[in-house]
Amino acid sequence: HRDPDLDHALRAELFADVGTAGQRCTTARRLLLHRSIHDEFVDRLVAAYVQVRVGDPLEPGVLCGPLHSAAAVEAFERGVEDVRAQGGRVLFGGRALRDRPGFFVEPTLTSIAHDAPVVLREVFAPILHVSPYDTLDQAVAWNNQVAQGLSSSLFTSSQENMFRWIGPEGSDCGIVNVNIPTNGAEVGGAFGGEKETGGGRESGSTAWQQYMRRQTCTINYSGALPLAQGIKFE
Repeated sequence: HRDPDLDHALRAELFADVGTAGQRCTTARRLLLHRSIHDEFVDRLVAAYVQVRVGDPLEPGVLCGPLHSAAAVEAFERGVEDVRAQGGRVLFGGRALRDRPGFFVEPTLTSIAHDAPVVLREVFAPILHVSPYDTLDQAVAWNNQVAQGLSSSLFTSSQENMFRWIGPEGSDCGIVNVNIPTNGAEVGGAFGGEKETGGGRESGSTAWQQYMRRQTCTINYSGALPLAQGIKFE
């Protein structure tokens, strides 16, 4: 929201966007920024992206490895093309790196309308779409407008905003974080989503229930079965 710790949010956002080259199911795809902090945060995020080295992840200092296949690179390029075709701008990156063997792309930031079709679909590549908003209610509605519902996160210093976000009228995702990235903190928690992401949960305190058959069983061992309707059985 408009009251986060910007340093904290910046570190978390970079990890959520670029970690695993944007190929986690919990990778951040959309960044909604309150208009009052939008420009400053975007400038600082671009400055951080400039420092991200792309290459062999086994080499020291490399933070962004390859995509998994040529098809993933093609999906990345289509995503960037769609951004431009749908009225958006590439703020950083946007290119497949064909000067080396492998399936490498530049981590990419875009500025685009929150409801552009490319924003609403998953690409599974390091493309982050940035859009400004004016109120928390607006941001929550935009968060919930997509068909997927796995992971989400709000950065705020307000308890009121926090409980608005995690409450019944807040994020409709299966994972609803506050002041941590969308990815990386789900180990050991009940992992799963809603809507097209699918129901059910892995890990967490109820994980075992997915491997059981649930029954409701009522046993009367009293020897009597009284009725309140006044009917006599002869």
